[in-house]
Amino acid sequence: MNLDELTQRLHRIRDNNDWKQFHSPKNLAMAASVEMAELVEIFQWKTEDQSRQLPADELAHAGQEVGDIVLYLLLLCSELGLDLDEVVRAKLTDSERRFSQ
Repeated sequence: MNLDELTQRLHRIRDNNDWKQFHSPKNLAMAASVEMAELVEIFQWKTEDQSRQLPADELAHAGQEVGDIVLYLLLLCSELGLDLDEVVRAKLTDSERRFSQ
């Protein structure tokens, strides 16, 4: 996955629709949160086993929501001047240090 290419494509969509005015860090964080809530809703009231064996339509829906979340996070990183690859790698390194024995 080439994050720079994905970000450029997102910026084209944003710019073609004059959405930059709405893409403040606050709004993008809230939008990602809303999409996460939509993902959570797919799993609401399911057992642990059911959550691991979603029907094809629900699995596709979950994929759509995951995509929405990632795209909003890419836009958020762009607005904040963060490199998503770098922040994820740094967090993973920190988690390895803290939780690997």
